[in-house]
Amino acid sequence: MGILNVTPDSFSDGGEWFEFGEAVEHGRALVAEGAAILDVGGESSRPGAAPVPIDEELRRVVPVIRALREVGAQLSVDTTKLTVAEAAVEAGATFVNDVTAFRYEPEIAGFVADRDCDCCLMHMLGEPRTMQDDPRYDDVVDDVRAFLEERAEFAVAEGVREERIMVDPGIGFGKTLDHNLELLRRLDEIVALGFPVMVGTSRKSFLGRLTGRDDPHDRIAATVATTVLALERGATVFRVHDVAPTKDALTVATATLRADGA
Repeated sequence: MGILNVTPDSFSDGGEWFEFGEAVEHGRALVAEGAAILDVGGESSRPGAAPVPIDEELRRVVPVIRALREVGAQLSVDTTKLTVAEAAVEAGATFVNDVTAFRYEPEIAGFVADRDCDCCLMHMLGEPRTMQDDPRYDDVVDDVRAFLEERAEFAVAEGVREERIMVDPGIGFGKTLDHNLELLRRLDEIVALGFPVMVGTSRKSFLGRLTGRDDPHDRIAATVATTVLALERGATVFRVHDVAPTKDALTVATATLRADGA
């Protein structure tokens, strides 16, 4: 899953693809590099981010999705808002990626069910403005797993077919460095829920803390390491900024694991 942030303030690439033409060109480039899904977002969910008005989020994402509807990849909208999801699907998206797991606007679940869209339900502690304020868990993996199980049950109760659901442990969303590493280490326990697992570690700050690389653009190798670890533990979707090196690494890792019967 290639990340296409049409935002001025995302933590890694805010402003780089904010203009319509540049966003569309970058989306096509990500598909050319091997992205099977493009995740288009108009509201940053970085720590401390402020909400974006609906009209502005619509202005950012809908024209880009419409322009990319024939690009040859599945189009996803990264949003928590029903109005934005509706407009994005009308424009050509078939995937709704909600970082609140249908908590911010629960009505999205019914819409996803009605349109038979794919969706991803992510764990986040609190909201972007506060999620990194001293996050605590009894057991981070058990707590995240229980949350995702409950949210998947909610989605199914609203009519979403099980085969349309992915889950995401929410690396970096209300997690300390140790929490993130524990989730990666025990990712197989999230996989055991039975839903495809998406992992989004791309360029994140915990990788900078581990490697000493302050510039998010310098964290590609660290990102690739986490995606290979996640693959080995059962993840199947990888949300990344840098598609080409990630795809190469996953291709080699998959061939190796498959030879072991994985």
